Amino acid sequence: MGLIFVIIQNVLVCPTETLQPSGLICELLENPEKTVITDGLPEFGWIMNSTLKDDFQSAYQIILSSGLDNLNKNIGDMWDTGKIRSAESINVEYNGKLLYSNTSYFWKVRTWNRRDEVSSYSTLQSFRTGKITQRHSTARYPLEKREVEPLRVIKKGKGHYFIDFGRAAFGTVKLKLTSPSSGGEVEVHLGEVPNGEDAVDRNPGGSRRYRKMVLKTKKGTNIYTVRITPDKRNTGERTIKMPKTTGEVMPFRYCEIVNSPSDIKRSNIWQLMVNYPFNNDASDFVSSDNVLNDVWDFCKYSIKATSFCGVYVDGDRERIPYEADAYINQLCHYSVDREFTMARYSHEYLITHPTWPTEWILHSILMAWVDYMYTGNIESIERYYEDLKAKTLQALAREDGLISVKTGLVTDEVLNSIHFKGELRDIVDWPHGGILGLKGGYGETDDFEFKPINTVVNAFHYRALMLMSHIAKALGKTEDCNHFLNKAELVKKSINEKLFDKKRGIYVDGEGTSHASLHANMFPVAFGVVPEEYIQGVADFIKTRGMVCSVYGAQYLLEALYQAAEDEYALSLLTSTSERSWAHMIYDIGSTISLEAWDNKFKPNQDWNHAWGAAPANIIPRLLMGVQPIEPGFSKIQIKPQVSSMKSGRLDLPTIRGTVHVDFKSVKDVSFILNVCIPANTLAKIYLPKFEVDNTDALVDGMQRKGKMDGDFIVFDNIGSGDHQFERKK
Repeated sequence: MGLIFVIIQNVLVCPTETLQPSGLICELLENPEKTVITDGLPEFGWIMNSTLKDDFQSAYQIILSSGLDNLNKNIGDMWDTGKIRSAESINVEYNGKLLYSNTSYFWKVRTWNRRDEVSSYSTLQSFRTGKITQRHSTARYPLEKREVEPLRVIKKGKGHYFIDFGRAAFGTVKLKLTSPSSGGEVEVHLGEVPNGEDAVDRNPGGSRRYRKMVLKTKKGTNIYTVRITPDKRNTGERTIKMPKTTGEVMPFRYCEIVNSPSDIKRSNIWQLMVNYPFNNDASDFVSSDNVLNDVWDFCKYSIKATSFCGVYVDGDRERIPYEADAYINQLCHYSVDREFTMARYSHEYLITHPTWPTEWILHSILMAWVDYMYTGNIESIERYYEDLKAKTLQALAREDGLISVKTGLVTDEVLNSIHFKGELRDIVDWPHGGILGLKGGYGETDDFEFKPINTVVNAFHYRALMLMSHIAKALGKTEDCNHFLNKAELVKKSINEKLFDKKRGIYVDGEGTSHASLHANMFPVAFGVVPEEYIQGVADFIKTRGMVCSVYGAQYLLEALYQAAEDEYALSLLTSTSERSWAHMIYDIGSTISLEAWDNKFKPNQDWNHAWGAAPANIIPRLLMGVQPIEPGFSKIQIKPQVSSMKSGRLDLPTIRGTVHVDFKSVKDVSFILNVCIPANTLAKIYLPKFEVDNTDALVDGMQRKGKMDGDFIVFDNIGSGDHQFERKK
């Protein structure tokens, strides 16, 4: 939920109907009644709504009751805060009477604005406690099932039907059959890949899914739910298991029914889709580029469809969480829905269930920081602080700060500190050449030359150390903050002294090689390792390499390009229709969920349901439209569009404080009109294009104002809530 917007004479305006708070959350859940809360001191939040520009919350009052009667009478028999002078509208910790286990409670809130005008109370929210514990835990929703009608049903012969549900989903099939007798056998064929126009490919290869099940019919008219036979690999010891209440699932779009005793119609067969609760209306994006619009829709749906386990997993082949997969999934999930618990649970699961790549261990710090920035909630980083310190891998550093898993420093003590058993190995990207039958240039590492001191690993190490300094600061650990900051600066200095070829102006793959890959250069740019004077040269080199990385690497390639203000080239990759593109997945391959690789030939055993291939779901809102939190919990928002030659675009981005709306109209290098609507109780920092002119003038809400120059942008800081228009002309 969030603000509702209307357009009057092409100007975006915020709502005027109500001041009532909305978007209530308890323990980061918008619908806590669907699960149980085990935290004895739950935290509450809401969206402040206002008809005033530049408005902020001056006070709030929460009433929490043990019954509806009391709440309706405004009696907080468990907790009545009274009027609290505070701007805090998220992560307000419970401070009432002791909550009992296995008990239902009800609460509501009202707010005061900057004029000290009080709102009406919000609608109520209920939650039920489970067994109360004082230990940090992350509540999650149970999975949901939804019936999806077919897009088309084709009769192929007597009792033989082909059904296309339009999109692949994890689940099973439900159908209504009428049989003259019991004991008949109906074949149900499910798959992701078509064989021609009206058949399921029964041998799709790799990890593309096909399964045949047999239904035993009963006499009369009955409704059947097909029982999916389990796959041995993705139901093994290390995998995330489907709950018994849901049953086994598989990804499929297509279905064939053979030997049906009655007609199959759109009205009597359904795809039973299983996924984590998802609000389709929470986010929206549309632009003047139709390919980009299709890529957005494709990637947004991919995040919904791949949530079928309730934990971020690497697709259907293994159903195992991996840190890098989960990080991309996390960023994407935040960008398409106002939902935080699946990301947090997945991150915390991986703290104690890490995987083998060196860089994946370092990803845990990235996930922790993003969790904090998007929620403003400190509980998780506080609970796992010591684990996160270990996952910087600073124990593997030599005197110059650079780390390696090949120099004899990986001891049992180090492995125990990161909860890992096994051998750590550098990955860079995946798959590598020479595996899975891939030969020569078919790997996804751009022929990266692996050395003990690896440039990619150490770029990640620098990023992890910097973020740990921020985490320590957020927790008030000043000494640790300074320690990690100093370590980060040492690593940055060493990378630039020992892994940067000044003659060529680019980074080599590692110590002891002259080979320079895409990966050795895009990660340093993405993570802020590159000195300002060398960024353009490194970016120019990156552009000569093209998309010679996997769908995972594409996340960081695009981050590097936007970091270097190379938005034109970034847009060309996002909208490309080449073999290495999201459009190729959509138009040529015909998948409706993002793939594990660009094409089967780049990873023969790939699956067709991998969220790490959905990077545009976060790249478009965060970097192209430029909306990111500057301060934890979106208390301050950056809006920095980098739209290249696009003529127009519109984004609704859900945040914990409400929906951020951005739309623009642009004539490249000539004019730029930006409309924003900022939720109440927040501030924004707005970036406009410079157009290579000296003045910093812009029309702001119809009045001429001067901004501040910042690189290729003109900046207007501390913009208050409400609707604002910015116009910049050459």
